[in-house]
Amino acid sequence: MRNLNRSRRAALTLLALVLAAPLGAAAQAWPSKPIRFVVPFAPGGTSEIIARSVAQELSTQLGQAVYVENKAGGAGTIAMGDVKNAPADGYTILLGHVGSLAVNPYAMKNHPFDVNKDFTPVALLARVPNLFVINADTVKAKDFKEFIAAAKAQPGKLNYGSAGNGSAGHLAMEYLKAVTGVDIQHVPYKGTGPMLQDLLGGRIEATNAGAPALLPHVKSGKLKAIAVGSTQRIPALPDVPTVAELGYKEFETSQWYGVIVRAGTPPEIVTRLNAEINKALRSSQVTQRYATDNAIADAGTPEQFAAFIAKEQGRWREVVRKANITIE
Repeated sequence: MRNLNRSRRAALTLLALVLAAPLGAAAQAWPSKPIRFVVPFAPGGTSEIIARSVAQELSTQLGQAVYVENKAGGAGTIAMGDVKNAPADGYTILLGHVGSLAVNPYAMKNHPFDVNKDFTPVALLARVPNLFVINADTVKAKDFKEFIAAAKAQPGKLNYGSAGNGSAGHLAMEYLKAVTGVDIQHVPYKGTGPMLQDLLGGRIEATNAGAPALLPHVKSGKLKAIAVGSTQRIPALPDVPTVAELGYKEFETSQWYGVIVRAGTPPEIVTRLNAEINKALRSSQVTQRYATDNAIADAGTPEQFAAFIAKEQGRWREVVRKANITIE
């Protein structure tokens, strides 16, 4: 009987090893083919700048192409649905951001995902200060206070654009409207790039977006930066004050981006991908690009990124509630 039990234990151990072997082998072999990096906005915005900077470095490190694929629309839900339906094998990764992970779950009436259960955080890539800007030709205001005064003088007449419903820029402007009491109309676009075309063309008057996408146009004089959304001024625009400095002490909004994957992705692959991303963030190519765009790299563990998301969800849940923001 003792020999029989010993034989059964040996057989069970062998079975466990056999069942575990494919997962371990797959994780060790990863990546053996190109990796698709899905970005939930149209080309031309801060999200793509961040994604392409990291993707290029990852391609070099991993010896496999990491290519960016833009899937705009649905406040990020189209891209999220794509990744959720892809195999959980680490070959499809997603750029998560403040809107899709911390705002949509509270602002969308029928949000199609449980972002905390359907996806796994991998790594926080960057925090990007955002700017409030106006078209320098169509809006006759030399600073933030004059812009607010002009908006109050003609309620509902001025328009601001965003990268789409639920985007960071949309939320930042609605937050600003709530604290200042201005009435400005929202015009959503499918990405920062298309929105900037209309802003530069004078078809809309204002926007809020990440500094990387806006700085070239501010420096050219086509757009005028009137305030910074983050808590500190940025080196590229030392004379532009923060909204908090201008009398709204608790105001803070910035964009952030990170990599997430479908839930169920093998932990070994998540750990490897996290390590490679952190290595990429320390590379000279990425650090130089981030410095140029005033982005702040945020290397860390998957657990730290998960904790960061939870904290942001708590903050933006309150903003959505107080500003009565609804995303259809």
